Amino acid sequence: MSLFEDDRPKKKIAHEIGSDLSLLSVDELTVRIDLLKQEITRLEAEREKKDASRSAAENLFR
Repeated sequence: MSLFEDDRPKKKIAHEIGSDLSLLSVDELTVRIDLLKQEITRLEAEREKKDASRSAAENLFR
């Protein structure tokens, strides 16, 4: 065991759709749920940006 093990970069938490959840603790499930909620919010914001851009482009040709 090295004295510098804590200096290693921590693995980023990721969730793979359809992965086995049975080995995760309640706390780990909560972290994954929060992660997915943040990703949904990010996706919705991007969709709204693209929708607004498309609407603006459509209005130019009316």
